[in-house]
Amino acid sequence: MPTCSAPTANRTHAKTGPATRSRTGAFTLVELIVVLSMLALFVMVAQANLFGILRRSTFKAQVQGFVSAMQMAASAAAETGRRYEVIVDVTEQTYLLRRISSSNLVEVLDEEIVVDGYFGDGCRVAYVEFDDGTFANEGRAKFRAGHSGWQYGGKIVFRDESEQAHTVAVGRLTPIVQLLQGNPELMRPRTKEQVASF
Repeated sequence: MPTCSAPTANRTHAKTGPATRSRTGAFTLVELIVVLSMLALFVMVAQANLFGILRRSTFKAQVQGFVSAMQMAASAAAETGRRYEVIVDVTEQTYLLRRISSSNLVEVLDEEIVVDGYFGDGCRVAYVEFDDGTFANEGRAKFRAGHSGWQYGGKIVFRDESEQAHTVAVGRLTPIVQLLQGNPELMRPRTKEQVASF
């Protein structure tokens, strides 16, 4: 009789051992599809975020290049005493910085150009407004800098890919050119009457 119990134990172990090992070590097709779907979803979300970051950084890089040109004009004019001009072409979506070397302010000579650039699809100039009340939403707008500062202050309003407004503000008497979020009100110089009323 003792010989009967031993084969039963061996039989039970032989049946459950290999079957249990193969079930715990494998994925079913449904589990594999769920895991791959979740992985694809994570990749799509990461890709969308990356493209958003790249678009924002491209916009900031283009606007920062323009701001640098404006700051270069103001500081070079203050240091050298020469006149510089930044021309923003709203129609062509370009800009250039030139050192004025002749009395002819209309024609830009090749040797006068210090920096030129263009704005891309995700960074476009909507309009330019000067502190004397003039406004340009097409054609050229010119900011001239001399030893004592900018001839006129103003703002250049940009639109990014999502049509959000960003403003580059230019102060008349300061060399500070700054990028601001939104479309703030333009600071205008006081008239003689406003100054006298204080």
